[in-house]
Amino acid sequence: MRVLHVAAEVFPLVKTGGLADVVGALPQALRRRGADVRLLLPGYPAIADALPNPKTIVELGPLFGAGRVALRLGEMPGSEVPAYVVDAPWLYRRAGGPYQAGDGSEWPDNLQRFALLGWMAAHVAGGELDRDWQPTLLHAHDWHAAMACAYLAAHPGNTVPSVFTVHNLAYQGVFPAGDFAQLGLPPHFMQSHGIEYHGQLSFMKAGLKYARRITTVSPTYAREIATHEFGCGLDGVIRGRGGDVSGILNGVDGAVWDPAADAGLAARYTAADLAGKQRNKAALRAEMGLEARAAAPLFGVVSRLTAQKGLDLVLAALPALLRLGAQLVVQGSGDPVLEAAFSQAAHAHPGQVALRIGYDEALAHRVIAGADAILVPSRFEPCGLTQLYGLRYGTLPLVRRVGGLADTVVDADEAALREGRATGFAFDAATPAALEAALERAVRAYAQPEAWRRLMKTAMAQDFSWDGAAAGYLALYQRLAGGRE
Repeated sequence: MRVLHVAAEVFPLVKTGGLADVVGALPQALRRRGADVRLLLPGYPAIADALPNPKTIVELGPLFGAGRVALRLGEMPGSEVPAYVVDAPWLYRRAGGPYQAGDGSEWPDNLQRFALLGWMAAHVAGGELDRDWQPTLLHAHDWHAAMACAYLAAHPGNTVPSVFTVHNLAYQGVFPAGDFAQLGLPPHFMQSHGIEYHGQLSFMKAGLKYARRITTVSPTYAREIATHEFGCGLDGVIRGRGGDVSGILNGVDGAVWDPAADAGLAARYTAADLAGKQRNKAALRAEMGLEARAAAPLFGVVSRLTAQKGLDLVLAALPALLRLGAQLVVQGSGDPVLEAAFSQAAHAHPGQVALRIGYDEALAHRVIAGADAILVPSRFEPCGLTQLYGLRYGTLPLVRRVGGLADTVVDADEAALREGRATGFAFDAATPAALEAALERAVRAYAQPEAWRRLMKTAMAQDFSWDGAAAGYLALYQRLAGGRE
């Protein structure tokens, strides 16, 4: 089974969120199960410069506003996964982020940048660009890669099926209708049964309409996006696909997230020997300027600071958290209003609230290892990886019961505690009062050391490795391929 994965970011080279972690780990898990997997990625400097001695597969003339385009093949550092890089310096080789300039504004040529990514993917799948390798199936990730499904559908005689994975339906790649001519697609694609979306064009809709199968990153989210509440305006399209939509839960890369082997921690630890957990808590408090209070539980946040992630609920519940005698450490960036509000909270409560603006992968590991509980109170959450990292590190997740959070965290209610299934704390309503009630339950549980220790051990015993997800994807691929290899 030969599979081409197409995405706009990949860990550890370019990461803005969980998408990169998935694209970094899933292909490796598929290869361990015998699949012949390759990646196709944009030629950002961080990607193009990281692949040693890439081989030029083909050089092309101007495409999508790029003066020259080449397809090069190398190998992902730290793994054996081959990766095609779309080398188009005019579109990709620039300072700033993968989607935005340094000032936070969207790159004005994002349509061309990610249309080119999809076009190249479709033509690799069609066997036209690399004569030595053609995939059995193409797997596109999120809106940045979604046009690959449309270009495949427009490709004469195409027989390669495509899978499109929605990592977050809220980000859709919507552009003016007048830009359609730049895509080079037949006119009928710009209709309501195609990529037209309320008088504009949507890359996300291209994936939803033209992929053979659609997956999301958790079973609950797959059901949720077919509803008006969670469908982000595309719920009708998703309902129209019916049984073509399914959810396969994300996993955790055990080589990256393992408290027994994490070299960045103050102390390593296991479920059988949790002594190192307290050393990490002490080290995190010292690093972040928090008071060393033996009886105080430490709650952590590692997140984009956005309303989607429920961080405004954390701010509203902060007075209650402090009244309960707990502390809070926050790492993240995002909404300037939320950044300012958390900064004010840290200044108003020195020694009890700490903030670090920005994303630092190593610090994220230290926060998750050092905190007693990790807060993920999202309004919606396709899968969530932070709670999975928390489970693995014995840092009990406190989550809102939506999407993948509902699929992965067992609330410590009476029945779950009695049956030994509880792994964290969950609440339903997206309100400060509901979050406060969950925080109070967590603080009461923390005050019972033996009970808390049992919760930690149950959490750490959960298996959310990528092997299960890879098996699910391979089964889907094989059904679509119909026996072709």
